[in-house]
Amino acid sequence: MHGAGTAAERAATVEDFRHNLASVQERIAAACKSVGRDPSSVRLLPVSKTVDEARLRLAYEAGCRQLGENKVQEAAHKAEALADLPGLRWSVIGHLQTNKAKVVARFADEFQALDRLRVAEVLDRRLQAEGRGLDVLVQVNTSGEASKFGLPPEEVEAFVRQLPAFSSLRVRGLMTLAAFSADPDRVRPCFVRLRELRDRLRQDAPDGVAMDELSMGMSGDFELAITEGATTVRVGQAIFGPRATPDSHYWPG
Repeated sequence: MHGAGTAAERAATVEDFRHNLASVQERIAAACKSVGRDPSSVRLLPVSKTVDEARLRLAYEAGCRQLGENKVQEAAHKAEALADLPGLRWSVIGHLQTNKAKVVARFADEFQALDRLRVAEVLDRRLQAEGRGLDVLVQVNTSGEASKFGLPPEEVEAFVRQLPAFSSLRVRGLMTLAAFSADPDRVRPCFVRLRELRDRLRQDAPDGVAMDELSMGMSGDFELAITEGATTVRVGQAIFGPRATPDSHYWPG
């Protein structure tokens, strides 16, 4: 769970990264096996916030082809610096202010934190101008904590019904941040809530809206998320090692 034991040693060589990636993939496979799921049904999204460009090149060499970032400016800067690496995809997983939408439209392949129509509008307009499309997930606040972004579960259906109007956004599913707790009894219900909501929405999702993705689980709780149906897990410290910057710098609350 969250807390001690979830971070690997600081990865400093290609070999370190290979080792950490293999170790996380083994944990993913074991969690899948425990509930009879195919490990290939879970995508590992390495979260590279605060990791410098030189180490990201090592991670790429070790096989990373997707990177998740919370802060738009940091992500855009890295995307530009690493533009020479073929096939590297960027996923913005943090809250987005409207004035940063144009930046995301330029470089991101995925945006996992859509929770306002205004952001959808601005993103769509900018993407059309760039001639690009963007995979998006709708962020849901499953823990009910006031400090967390995301729509309350009961507002998601009405929100999703309005998204087909934005033709450059490819809606893929839902994302959540669970309660930040070491107690599985507090964390698990967040994952269950997201899966049940997704299953409900799937039954009559509007045309052009897919409800296949469940992005949930981080370094401290991804195994639990997988047993509850996660299709994407966002893992930073178990791959890159401990961060100097506390999580509070990246998340509200």
